[in-house]
Amino acid sequence: MPVNPLLREELLQFIWQYRLYNQRDLQATNGEKILVLHPGSRNLHDGPDFTAASIRIGNTRWIGNVELHLRSTDWFRHRHQYDDRYANIILHVVFYHDDDRLEVPCLELQQYVPKMLLQHYQTLKNAVGFVPCEQQAAAVPRLWWQSWMERLLADRWEHKMLQWQAWLLNTGNNWEELLYRIMAEGFGLPLNAAPLLDVARSLPYRVLLRYRHQPLLAEALLFGQAGLLQVDFIDPYMVSLQKEFRWLQRKHRLVPMAATRWEWLRVRPAGFPTMRIAAFAALWHQQPRLLAHVLEATTVDQLRKLITAAPTSYWQTHYKPDKRVTKTVSMGIKGINGLLINVVLPFLYFYGKMKSSLFQQQKALDILLRLPAEDNVVIRNWKQHGIVAENALESQALLQLKKWHCDQKGCLGCAIGTKLLKGSVG
Repeated sequence: MPVNPLLREELLQFIWQYRLYNQRDLQATNGEKILVLHPGSRNLHDGPDFTAASIRIGNTRWIGNVELHLRSTDWFRHRHQYDDRYANIILHVVFYHDDDRLEVPCLELQQYVPKMLLQHYQTLKNAVGFVPCEQQAAAVPRLWWQSWMERLLADRWEHKMLQWQAWLLNTGNNWEELLYRIMAEGFGLPLNAAPLLDVARSLPYRVLLRYRHQPLLAEALLFGQAGLLQVDFIDPYMVSLQKEFRWLQRKHRLVPMAATRWEWLRVRPAGFPTMRIAAFAALWHQQPRLLAHVLEATTVDQLRKLITAAPTSYWQTHYKPDKRVTKTVSMGIKGINGLLINVVLPFLYFYGKMKSSLFQQQKALDILLRLPAEDNVVIRNWKQHGIVAENALESQALLQLKKWHCDQKGCLGCAIGTKLLKGSVG
């Protein structure tokens, strides 16, 4: 019998885990009655799909492992008969039974699964809109959404923290160097995060800190390492940056990166690499001990003030070298909030976690809740479908949901998707 091409073992595991089948009058393929007392715990590692299940087969209660497959023959196709981890299986659950060779009791589940559930799952998988459940998502109670959003934010920050933990180790547990690199990546968002991070990696914080009282030299170091001082300039200010960098490059044995790394297309002038590098240089001139001040700050306004840095006068009338304008536009409140949301607050939480400081962790979450939701195409699309982010925590969660669940059609790993699927058979 052919298997529905949309049917996957993950769906069968989902059905088994949440008992989304008719539990009355279950029978094994050999005719024995089956009563599922407990489906077991999902095994996320190698080996049987569920462990410590409690199942009555005939007159005997068994406690052990359960393996699930779409077909009975998958047991042999996966070569489980040669794997000792599958030696203590108490029940083989399949959707289609097509082989009697295995001596373990077998439950064919297809006759007990509501067709409505399969149809609803197929609808989600075939959906081509903004998200698979865009027509039903708003019907899920707000309380359910809030709980799921908290989990999504935790996943989002956990992903960042795993990366930062490796960076911290790479810096020899130097927290100031780590914050310097993280801020560089943040100032480069969205399209120039990687090259600006590489600039910070190639220019140690201790070197930049030596010139914190000399804005010209700080800019020369950063623009030079960015590869943006390798052309002939007309403007005296750019010529002076170039001259200072040549001296600093020899002194500190610096190797600039290629200027071709930077993205200029589809970037607004306020986000040009030149503007972000100038603002980044100004930050460390004005806040050379940023880490200590960030840890001491307790309000949104204090943190905003810390990371709002006005660049030198040249960059207030130039977006690009040698091209004067009347006045430039800075990152603005939206850009500063973006730095807080994507960099400063996750960093505070990470610091608190690594230092066992519940105060810093809670402070990061409290401030995130006070910040307005982000305004971008993803958040606006969610709003059009009835899901409104009320603060930055919720907008971050919705971004995480869209990228890592909805775009992957991972409805079975989503609390909203599972709620809708379970509701389809309720």
